[in-house]
Amino acid sequence: MEFDWTQGALAEGLRLYHAEEFFAAHEAWESLWLGAQEPEKTFLQGLIQVTAAFHHLQRENPLGTARLLQGALERLEHYPAHFGSISVALLCNDVRQWLQALQAAAPAPHFGPARIQPWFL
Repeated sequence: MEFDWTQGALAEGLRLYHAEEFFAAHEAWESLWLGAQEPEKTFLQGLIQVTAAFHHLQRENPLGTARLLQGALERLEHYPAHFGSISVALLCNDVRQWLQALQAAAPAPHFGPARIQPWFL
């Protein structure tokens, strides 16, 4: 599968994620996930879990947020530092910081939602 974050469902999901419309981003990427093959399928599942986690955070469900972020991390941390044109290392680091903040009931990390950042942005 070719990851092109400039058009189609990938671009729309990324735009929605950055606009903090997490449920809609989840829906955009889920359509791709359903038809994907490995290793892209598990990667997309991790991204979808991140979006779902922040949807739960918006709904003031920190336990659901933490569970989804942990599941996403378990999937994504097995990928190389860059996969599908995404900085997986940055994303996993952000997810770990969010998990620490949630476990300590500390303020949210200063960077906002975990950064799903294509290498070209």
